[in-house]
Amino acid sequence: MVNETVQALTIAGTDSGGGAGVMADIKTMQERHVFSAAVVVAVTAQNTIGVQDFMAMPKKMIDEQFASIADDLKIRACKTGMLADVPTVEAVVKNLKKYDLGPLTVDPVMIAKGGARLLSEDAISTVREKLLPLADILTPNLPEAEELAGMKINDHDQMIQAAKKLQSMGVKNVLIKGGHQVESKESSDFILLENGNSFWVSSPRVDTKRTHGTGDTLSSCITAELAKGSDVETAIRTGKKYVQATIANGIQVGHGHGPLNHWAKIDKEGDD
Repeated sequence: MVNETVQALTIAGTDSGGGAGVMADIKTMQERHVFSAAVVVAVTAQNTIGVQDFMAMPKKMIDEQFASIADDLKIRACKTGMLADVPTVEAVVKNLKKYDLGPLTVDPVMIAKGGARLLSEDAISTVREKLLPLADILTPNLPEAEELAGMKINDHDQMIQAAKKLQSMGVKNVLIKGGHQVESKESSDFILLENGNSFWVSSPRVDTKRTHGTGDTLSSCITAELAKGSDVETAIRTGKKYVQATIANGIQVGHGHGPLNHWAKIDKEGDD
């Protein structure tokens, strides 16, 4: 009976405002009936208006957190979020190689909703070269996909091209989020699977600025579903439905880019 309960791990930074990062990941996994553990790699002073400051954790503390979790828990899937700088990325990569933490979802967090940079410029190449080859699923938004793939993305054809380019870097499955295409009435994500199959998942746009933590929530929902044993496609479709529900059934918190409603429910999981 030891460790029978499904467990997942988030490797990310905190959000003192509660809407993104580790806080959003834990809330999401809990709502999806998965126990969430966390390796905190950075601490932010943050609210719905923006990021006022942040500090990366010392490498030793990152290593100790990984060791503590691996020594006691049974992690069935994990995800990365904000990784701050080169030493942090390298520490996380080292520990992901050292411990069996199940399939890895990489959410390449680079810039916060308010515009603050959460990944240093020199760390982008480290993520590209060392972290992406470990990823089972990569979930960039359009600006992040452009940065990692080294190309502009202005339409659906270029989203497909970028996904193929990212997959060639060692990523098994790629999900490029289309939420930044604001001229569209729908938010359309492109998914390229390891087996070569691909598909689009779309949802109607909701007229709201309460979308803080959307990427964290999607990637942590996918991670929770993978931990429960779902296949990649089902996990992605469930994640998309869950995020849509958290936006559509909004809550009123803060003066800026407000957080999602993490206790939102979805009727069916993984279906079209």
